[in-house]
Amino acid sequence: MPAYIIARVEVTDWTRYREYTKATPEVIARYGGKFIIRGGEIVTLEGEPETRRLVVIEFPTLKQAQEFYHSPGYSKVKQIRAGAAVGQFIAVEGASSVAGE
Repeated sequence: MPAYIIARVEVTDWTRYREYTKATPEVIARYGGKFIIRGGEIVTLEGEPETRRLVVIEFPTLKQAQEFYHSPGYSKVKQIRAGAAVGQFIAVEGASSVAGE
């Protein structure tokens, strides 16, 4: 079952954050991940306006999403993001293909 990492990021240093965004695709791809949402225009339809950058990355499984996030390769990339952004990252399994679940 596919899984997704969802990130809500408040960027505080765009110059440094851009270096992080250049480094992430290669590491994500090593774990079978692909970007579904990476920034882009946000329209809040209900609730408090969302002002943070939103990113959604799809992985083949929840295990692969977790392996990516905790990998030595991504740990190095996260160091670039440190001091450039504050974020919330969650991993969640996708919808089941079984009706009624």
